[in-house]
This record gives sequence, C-alpha cells and structure tokens, in this order.
Amino acid sequence: PVFLYVGRVAVEKNLDAFLGLDLPGSKVVVGDGPLRSSLQTRFPQVHFLGTRTGRALADVYASADVMVFPSLTDTFGMVLLEALACGVPVAAFPVMGPLDVIGKSGCGCLDDDLRRAALGALRVPREKCRAHALTFTWQESVRQFLDNIGRAHASPACAAVAGAMAG
Repeated sequence: PVFLYVGRVAVEKNLDAFLGLDLPGSKVVVGDGPLRSSLQTRFPQVHFLGTRTGRALADVYASADVMVFPSLTDTFGMVLLEALACGVPVAAFPVMGPLDVIGKSGCGCLDDDLRRAALGALRVPREKCRAHALTFTWQESVRQFLDNIGRAHASPACAAVAGAMAG
C-alpha cells in the first residue's frame, strides 16, 4: 500500500509521527518546507516528491491508498477534502480538523494510535470517500446555510424576537 502525506514539511505538521511508523508498503511526502532536507536524511526510505499542484497532485492522490494526516494542530485540513475527493481514505489523530471533516462518516480512521488508524483506513471503500467529499461543495454549503436560516426563522424564539422588534 501507498501511505501519503500532503502539506507543508514543517515541525507543526508532526511528520515524525507518520514517518516513524512501521507500515507495510511505501510512504510518500508531497510538499516542501524547512524540515524537508533533514527528514529526507533521517528517513531515506520515504519518497519525497516536493511540491505538486493541479493534475500532478491529483494523480499522486489517486495513486495513494491512504492519506495520513499526523497534525495535531490544524484547524481544518483542506488536504483531507482533497484526498477524499480523489477517493482516498484518511488516517489521523482524533483532533479538531480531522474530527470536523471525517467525524463519524466512515471515510477514514481516527485513532490515538496513528499506525492503527493508517492500517484501518486501508479497509475504507474509495467510493464512500468520494461521496462524503461531495457533501463539502459550495452548493451543499449554501443549502445547509439556507436550511439553518429557515429553521431559525421558524423557531418560536425567532418569532418572539421579531415580534418584540416590531412592537
């Protein structure tokens, strides 16, 4: 299997947690940053591809079996959605960001043991990941926003506030 990381290669991304794992197959890192040369020296078996964009990045995602997201501090993690859109399940720690995107969707594995998460994500169907990614489109965001406005407008509390403001 191919385990992939995409993002900045910097200390805050917690890459040691991923690169130090005993996993079958290959590990691939896409991105650049201040730790790249030192990590390449420490982990010579890892494939460091540098920065990729557009079609080249989509091709890397599509060739991966699992996207490993070792960060403990990202607030959202757009790369999670990119991976899911390419049908790639996510392995991550159960922290904000991965919890927001993956949650209980079954499109990845969130675990305090990142190795267990990575191996568990291998069993996630790719089509399930792609379907979940489609729930994050602009159209879906607008629909959710309008639904929330409708529910708020219909609520008794909203009617009471509107009545007080009119009177």
